[in-house]
Amino acid sequence: MEGIKPGTEDKLKMDGIKKELRNPSKATHQDYFGKTISYICIAFVGFLVLSILYFITTRGMATFTENHVNLWAFLSGTNWNPGMLDSHGQPEVGALPMIVTSFCVTVLAALVATPFALGVALFMTEISPKRGTKFLQPVIELLVGIPSVVYGFIGLSVIVPLIRHAFGGTGFGILAGTIVLFVMVLPTITSLSIDSIRSVPMYYRSASLALGATRWQTIYKVVLRAATPGILTAIIFGMARAFGEALAVQMVIGNATLMPHGLLTPSSTLTSQLTTGIGNTTMGTLPNNALWSLALILLLMSLVFNVLVRFIGKRGSLKK
Repeated sequence: MEGIKPGTEDKLKMDGIKKELRNPSKATHQDYFGKTISYICIAFVGFLVLSILYFITTRGMATFTENHVNLWAFLSGTNWNPGMLDSHGQPEVGALPMIVTSFCVTVLAALVATPFALGVALFMTEISPKRGTKFLQPVIELLVGIPSVVYGFIGLSVIVPLIRHAFGGTGFGILAGTIVLFVMVLPTITSLSIDSIRSVPMYYRSASLALGATRWQTIYKVVLRAATPGILTAIIFGMARAFGEALAVQMVIGNATLMPHGLLTPSSTLTSQLTTGIGNTTMGTLPNNALWSLALILLLMSLVFNVLVRFIGKRGSLKK
């Protein structure tokens, strides 16, 4: 087109597109319809989440509002027998043994699983990406797909007798629960660590090697440090997975509401106590309300894990 300045044609096209967007058409009506459906789905999910939070909170608080149990006594007490009264006439609803045991198996499982997960992640991303992805990726996917009851049954049939033979006792306890949870959280931490390491820009590695660093120095001082926020997020997700696990832990931990004094002590977590006791109580009674209070603690811990993940993610983005 002669006589038209460069760039004028593109400007005319943009003006035409803007006019089309202003005028109602079949495409815009479809967009409005799609947005409406999306907003309805978002509202439904939000309503569902708020309903769950409200239901668990009201049920969990009934122990303290209706049954007048002291909150500190509930959190610090060591005796769990909601149907009985202590010497002061108060119900024995001390949740401290379950809280301590839940944190013990969660932290220990994360500590044991993290080195293995990082080793597998580094092998699949830095050492042998092709072979690692070919052989180890199906293994990780297989571990994710195995049901919890299968892990529990393997722990009951293999791990518990092995611990009994090696250390004595019943074999049930925190050690058995830790080993089972270690295998269960390993694929979660590994998968998220792989994604975090792969997100490190390649020019970080190139610059480190150009400065004379070896491959292992580059991995340790550059790649892992750059991927630290993502790796910490993976560990927290694994801990959240371990903290909320119920069936597999219940099958190997012994289900004794006792304060743990060692790795071989049979004990009970919050989730295992819930699964074993919720079917033996009546709705509205103190034993039932006390179990809902345990569920409320689990809910609050899930929120804490989510807050930690968001906090670490923001700190990582600020460093970048």
